[in-house]
Amino acid sequence: MDQTAAPKVSFVSLGCPKALVDSERIITRLRAEGYELARKHDGADIVIVNTCGFLDSAKQESLSAIGEAMAENGKVIVTGCMGAEPEAIEQAYPGVLSITGPQQYESVLDAVHRALPPAHNPHLDLVPPQGIKLTPRHYAYLKISEGCNNRCTFCIIPKLRGDLVSRPANDVLREAERLVGAGVKELLVISQDTSAYGVDLKYAESPWKDRQVRAKFLDLARELGELGAWVRLQYVYPYPHVDEVIALMNEGKVLPYLDIPFQHASPEVLKAMKRPAAQDKTLARIKRWREECPDLALRSTFIVGFPGETDSDFAYLLDWLDEAEIDRVGCFKYEPVAGATSNAIENPVPEEVKQERYNALMARQQKISARRLKRKVGTRQQIIIDEVGPTVAKGRSKADAPEIDGAVYLSSRRPLRVGEIVTAKIERADEYDLHGSVAGF
Repeated sequence: MDQTAAPKVSFVSLGCPKALVDSERIITRLRAEGYELARKHDGADIVIVNTCGFLDSAKQESLSAIGEAMAENGKVIVTGCMGAEPEAIEQAYPGVLSITGPQQYESVLDAVHRALPPAHNPHLDLVPPQGIKLTPRHYAYLKISEGCNNRCTFCIIPKLRGDLVSRPANDVLREAERLVGAGVKELLVISQDTSAYGVDLKYAESPWKDRQVRAKFLDLARELGELGAWVRLQYVYPYPHVDEVIALMNEGKVLPYLDIPFQHASPEVLKAMKRPAAQDKTLARIKRWREECPDLALRSTFIVGFPGETDSDFAYLLDWLDEAEIDRVGCFKYEPVAGATSNAIENPVPEEVKQERYNALMARQQKISARRLKRKVGTRQQIIIDEVGPTVAKGRSKADAPEIDGAVYLSSRRPLRVGEIVTAKIERADEYDLHGSVAGF
């Protein structure tokens, strides 16, 4: 039998959950071919860097990750969003072995094969059927489509990732079923525009179990809700049909959680951003959603300092926030992105004004978040455990997505396990997190 050591690959994954899914797919393929993952660059035969190229700051992070890999190893393959515009990488590091864009799995594997041929032994190299996951074992990102049909002026994602391409419903459901079968308790449904799912397929049906399932946001969410895991909907644009999903939340099929990237509230700024979906009646819709599903948690992101944003536009946004009472908010100061049409919009906002607006929005949101969380004191909540410590465990309620939202800190008289879902009594709240104890026992 051949005793040669398996070739070792070190991997860096930057950027959003969608890029993480790409990384997982590449790693699964490499593991199936007998490659091993190395924890450090200097112990590896080759390094793969999956880059993010959305903002200048992300590009800088990607370039420094490539530089680190070049310094510590020297044999580097670059993929991901920044790879769609390779000039900056080639200029900074002419010695990289290959550069490919996002979702180009075959090209990445070809580059690895060229630089480091596989030493495959099918008897030793067993890959679990759900693939290799980079997220903890109890939750997983489920990517339902690639690309985006929107043309927001500040965004170059369609240029990097192309137009919307949805996966057939049965393909998504098969992957979801495999993940749940492997112990995943929470599925995070992601894409660039989750509620546009299936529009490119004309909502075509595909056979699943004993029935036909349409490639439609509502139908897919309903079927995912039958698998027995938490289903969290992320990156949902507020198209009219999103209203229909609220009923699934009340039935307990999907989590009462919507991640909607509103980005702004002022009609003038939204027009300049070319945001999709009817955003003018948003407050009325949020009110209706909350009447229908009182437990609904809303998360959103906003951009301050967009070119042409006036003081009154910003004041409008703050008033809107007060009324909308969004539970979780992320805020970004506008950054010009190479290739984005918003760069040509007149009246850029000075950096110090951007910073002032950012600080004001975050201070306002902190009060709203604290107020929303305070209402949960005294209630019982289901909590999924992410980390366990000697005396306190850290988890998330149905209102919290991993990495981006708050946490729930729990004391318990019995040892808790990562991935377990427990009922907890909430005893106090601060600006962003909840604290409580596990009920019973």
